[in-house]
Amino acid sequence: MYQPKFQITNKMLRFIGVIEAAKQYIDHAPLLPYYEKKFRDDALLRAAHHGTHLEGNELNLTQAEKVLQGESVVARERDVQEVINYRKAMEYIGQLHKEDDAWNLKLEDLFKLHNLTVDRTLATEKVGKFRQTQVVIRNSFTGEVSFRPPESNVVPSQIDELIKFANKPTDEEIHPLLKSGVVHYEFVRIHPFADGNGRVGRCLSTLALYQGGYDIRKFFSLEEYFDKHAAEYYAALQSVSQKEGDQTEWLEFFLEALGIELVKIKEKVEKISIDAKLKEKLGGAPLLLTDRQLKIIEYLQVTGYLQNNAFKQLFPFVSEDTVLNELKSLIESKIIKKVGKTKAAKYIMA
Repeated sequence: MYQPKFQITNKMLRFIGVIEAAKQYIDHAPLLPYYEKKFRDDALLRAAHHGTHLEGNELNLTQAEKVLQGESVVARERDVQEVINYRKAMEYIGQLHKEDDAWNLKLEDLFKLHNLTVDRTLATEKVGKFRQTQVVIRNSFTGEVSFRPPESNVVPSQIDELIKFANKPTDEEIHPLLKSGVVHYEFVRIHPFADGNGRVGRCLSTLALYQGGYDIRKFFSLEEYFDKHAAEYYAALQSVSQKEGDQTEWLEFFLEALGIELVKIKEKVEKISIDAKLKEKLGGAPLLLTDRQLKIIEYLQVTGYLQNNAFKQLFPFVSEDTVLNELKSLIESKIIKKVGKTKAAKYIMA
């Protein structure tokens, strides 16, 4: 069976510690369903945008968001399709992910993932099929050959070995964080398809994290860090062949990327998470709140309090009585409380 080559370093251990601490906080942070969805949607948007921008897609983040919302933008048809495809690929790995099941990647899953990634951007006869020719990877700036993937005739056997490695229980020999980085590198090294290998490889790496117990509420996007540090990303990948197959430098970079991303998410979650005592008070029951109630809570978490004279600003087309009814329900649920009894009374988080 395939065995990756690397050394455990102090840098790896440091970032594994950072990742574990951030994961622990994010996994247990009490969040309203509104924010849960908001974080997941944001991660999906960043993955779709940066995962394609990294490889030359010309859409900016705002345009990508409009595309994912079904709005039209003035852009190349291929760029639009790539962003749509990446979202579908990420949604697919979300469907494959089963928290209570062992990792069980199948070859048909890999072909399906490739199909979704390159839909309408690659010739039909090459979609979901291994490449039949030799390819070289060139530096996009200099045009020089930076990497030569293996011959096409060995692709099936090497992918088979990679799938066996990916399906092996992570608690036996390799930490799941390291396994995810190895899966990413090894897939890109094999370069099994005519196009879309980087995108499929990054999706597989994320799926490996999910199945290894690091789905982290699906709040994160490694693609953003890779895109914003593209030169370092490609240099780290290329370092493996330069060091006779040693993945140490690449895995250090990979763990650093995930660590920095999760710390950012943790800081965002800290700003809006509901006090743990409130969750305990409600017995951990789901909070079924209206859109207006969610907006009130978001306003309170930003400004600290709400007064009657701000109702019109918050809800321009809603009567004062309706807003008061929404507040009454939040008070009864002990989510907020009222301080004072006159028109100057303030509503604050309980």
